[in-house]
Amino acid sequence: MEKVKSFFDPGSIALVGATDREGTVGKIILENLLLAKDKRKIYPVNPNREKALNMECYPNIGSLPEPPSLAVIVTPAEGVPDLVKESGKAGVKAIIIISAGFKEIGAEGKAREDKIADIASKYNIRVMGPNCMGVIRPSANLNTTFTTRMPKPGYVAFLSQSGALGSAVLDWAISKGIGFSAFVSLGSMLDINFGDLIDYFGEDPETRSIIIYLESIGNAKKFMSAARGFARTKPIIVLKPGKFEESAKAAKSHTGAMVRDDSYYDAVFRRAGVVRVEEIADLFNCASILNTAQLPKGPNLAIITNAGGPAVLATDTLISRGGKLAQLSEGTLTNLNGFLPPNWSKSNPVDILGDSDSQRYAKTIEVIVKDPGVDGVLAIYTPQGGDGPIEVAKAITNYAKSNKPILTTWMGDEEVAKARQLFYQSKIPTYEFPEGAIRTYLYMYQYARNLESLYETPEELPLDMGPSKNYLKTLIRKAVRAGRTVLTEETSKKFLTTYGISAATAYAAKDAKDAARIASQGGYPVVMKISSPDIVHKSDVGGVMLNISSADEVRKAFNEIVENARKFKPDAEVEGVSVQKMITNYDYELIVGSKKDSIFGPVIMFGLGGIEAEFFKDIAVGLPPLNQVLARRLLEQTKIYKMLSQGFRTRPPINLRLLEETLVKFSNLLIDFPEIAEIDINPLIVTSNAAIALDARIILDEEAIQKGIHEYGHLIISPYPTRYVQPWRCKDGRVVLLRPIRPEDELLERELIAGLSEESMRFRFFYLIKYITHDMLTRFCNIDYDREMAITAEYTSNGKRRNVGVGRLIIQPGGETGEFAVLVADDFQGNGLGLKLSDMLIGIAHEKGLKSIYGIVLKDNTAMLGLAKRLGFVTQTYSSDEIKIVLEL
Repeated sequence: MEKVKSFFDPGSIALVGATDREGTVGKIILENLLLAKDKRKIYPVNPNREKALNMECYPNIGSLPEPPSLAVIVTPAEGVPDLVKESGKAGVKAIIIISAGFKEIGAEGKAREDKIADIASKYNIRVMGPNCMGVIRPSANLNTTFTTRMPKPGYVAFLSQSGALGSAVLDWAISKGIGFSAFVSLGSMLDINFGDLIDYFGEDPETRSIIIYLESIGNAKKFMSAARGFARTKPIIVLKPGKFEESAKAAKSHTGAMVRDDSYYDAVFRRAGVVRVEEIADLFNCASILNTAQLPKGPNLAIITNAGGPAVLATDTLISRGGKLAQLSEGTLTNLNGFLPPNWSKSNPVDILGDSDSQRYAKTIEVIVKDPGVDGVLAIYTPQGGDGPIEVAKAITNYAKSNKPILTTWMGDEEVAKARQLFYQSKIPTYEFPEGAIRTYLYMYQYARNLESLYETPEELPLDMGPSKNYLKTLIRKAVRAGRTVLTEETSKKFLTTYGISAATAYAAKDAKDAARIASQGGYPVVMKISSPDIVHKSDVGGVMLNISSADEVRKAFNEIVENARKFKPDAEVEGVSVQKMITNYDYELIVGSKKDSIFGPVIMFGLGGIEAEFFKDIAVGLPPLNQVLARRLLEQTKIYKMLSQGFRTRPPINLRLLEETLVKFSNLLIDFPEIAEIDINPLIVTSNAAIALDARIILDEEAIQKGIHEYGHLIISPYPTRYVQPWRCKDGRVVLLRPIRPEDELLERELIAGLSEESMRFRFFYLIKYITHDMLTRFCNIDYDREMAITAEYTSNGKRRNVGVGRLIIQPGGETGEFAVLVADDFQGNGLGLKLSDMLIGIAHEKGLKSIYGIVLKDNTAMLGLAKRLGFVTQTYSSDEIKIVLEL
């Protein structure tokens, strides 16, 4: 990350296009830079001027006395590629291009931008922009932008794709006294993108929260990996416009046509642990709260108020946004009755009346936070006849460290301003109006829910390492050779059944006679459907007939179906009609599908199915790979989930575990086949003990087939890397299975750590672990395979599985080096397992392009030091008790 660091802490800066001409960007930025000339060297560059603001101007970057840490270019776009090349030759490694006139103007500008990218790659330069404002780093008194106001130092990093909006928000925030660790305007994101900056500020000690104004995500894989890496330690809050933009018209499948592109962003943010907000003020509200306040464990809010009207507004906002009014227990109501006036509201919202004093507020909060059905509290105050706003606020600040979040709304202006300041100092969120408080509470719950999904331990599902992929690849090649991109129903179902998804068998009939024969052999009643790669929505054209009960009806139905298809689309290729046994005994019709997005890759959709699917559009969106927990979260997003889990009237609840397994298997299919553009299973019928695909359609991605995609290159989240799974024999003959760790391994990892001797535990963790927490174990087991790898050694004896060793490699932001460590159970030490795990990690580091790996070892850990020497590591003194071992790759 050293090159990225140059943008925020440069030792010297060259301003290319510096001038003292009034009203120019070159003059404004030079003036900004000179405000900190005592901290760094400033080199104005302009071949047409001898001086600018009384400073010597250099004719070009090559004439500078040293390569600057950072170059800022503000000249016309036409000459920028040559200036970047000149900078590269001079040894510059970081450039900000303020200039406009690139891809935003069309093909000519795009070509110019592509040229810069090629030059930057050749000279190993990191580029921010073009068409950006640059950066502000208040603590370093650094301002490379053309805004003249410097915000005060703070703990929030503000990243904005739009310079104009970023400038406006920055100005608004400064007027509110909001401080920043940094402000960054990214512009066109030719190189430096959101992922790079999340990585940088994730490690930045001055930054506690990251807020982002995002129009397009750029490198989705890098964004996802970086956000997942830091979302737990530093809240990331995003404001993205375009929430209601419709752009699914070109989709050929049911699921593709039913889902807006913007819902893909929602799925990405959820999976990354990012909070998406709707208003600019919410960015800053969440940034100041999410890393300090207690997060709610549920959506159930209790509202305490001394006025009815604001509580009604709060309730309306809460319910409309998916929250819930907490149901107060009988015990809570009894306790409240003991000290509140007789005519209090007797329910939630808890109206404690206009004459309430500070003690009444405090005691009400004390009772309500103890109610197990309450996840959070909002206290509303309006100036009336009781105690003043400051007295009541003081009483409430005593509950700042409650184990449940407490938010406040102090309505009014000058009279309550000092009370709000008390809340700020006590780190209790406070708002002028209840709607803002409700929004923030639900964002807090959303953030907690996202993190829970990131780190919840899944239940164990069968791990199928080897479906018959080559056979299915052959079917794709046959279809392509035949000039077809839409697979037949029969072929599509072969993909499903190969991956363990049950499908009703459909037989292709070429003529009416053939159809009657198939129906008679399989038994009646049957379903008949048109088989044509050119007709996707079969029911719309009279291409589906149900409950056919005789050979005569089959022959008649065949002719009618074909005739209907010809009327609808005369030039359609009709391959015949499929015949399958009709299944009538089921409870629900669902839809499962996927559409490959140009930015996010394959996106999974699940929801209510059947012919009404596109009308109701009860669809949830997720991303592969899925595990059991993520599959359950996908189900829970739909309206139909409540019926599926609880049943309704005569419909029983279904086996949710079976449906989760189906979604995970579907996810595995998408992972293995980048050739799939769209896929529909509609309907997927489910009962209490079965899930069966009645119809399926796969549409191929012609471009992916022609160009080829390397393994998993179509995914933005790396799946389980099965290529590292291998058996290995220890010196004593015991055989272990070496494989990447999984979230499901939490129990095995707990047993491994708990079974260590004190010495083994100290050698690995440098201290004795007394309490092995879920949080600790999820960090060990629930990893991002893009930036971390843990190989575990699993040993099975008498049917009992154990993890007897684990080697871990954590890639540092920037991707050039990684830290590794190895742990082996005491009864497996001395068997070569530590050496084998280390060797595997070295190979993985090579594969990922690292330049070096290192580890920190206690000086008395002679076994690890001996192993390191054997593998070629060099040793360096790290501290009085520790040695750093380093291997250059």
